[in-house]
Amino acid sequence: MTLNTTLRLQLDAKVTSTLDVGSRLANVLADWGLTLTDGAGAGAANLIYQDTGQIAASGTNTLDLAGGSLTDPFGAALTFARIKGLWVRARSTNNAANNVVVTRPAANGVPLFAAASDAIALRPGEIFGWMSPHATGVVVTAATADLIDLVNSAGTNAVDYDVVILGAST
Repeated sequence: MTLNTTLRLQLDAKVTSTLDVGSRLANVLADWGLTLTDGAGAGAANLIYQDTGQIAASGTNTLDLAGGSLTDPFGAALTFARIKGLWVRARSTNNAANNVVVTRPAANGVPLFAAASDAIALRPGEIFGWMSPHATGVVVTAATADLIDLVNSAGTNAVDYDVVILGAST
């Protein structure tokens, strides 16, 4: 399998102000891109995981990046040595009382966030994304630093999410 990845983040905002006579317009444009070629070093990735999932009320879905339970788009087991990107989207159809919480579990969490139990809560329709072109990315260590938890913040309803993890095998 060969993996080539391009991320493009584009913001195009127009700010207007009404004057006594006429109006003013300012354009704010941020257009950033990042490309990773196939491989495991700097500027490269060779593993990708994608899934749509559901978390039961008050539940947790644990993604084990080195345990062999995740599979690539062709069904082959994945063992990440490092991650280069993570994107999670909370479905817009989720109940407003329930968030999808992306967290580094206290035990065996991938050190994407600064400290154990650090997290970001995604309300319906929100997206969290992170990507690194560096050779090290974020190191995954089997059995000690290989888990990412997706947690349902409340006990009222199930929540749906989409997740993509990009990484390297060495």
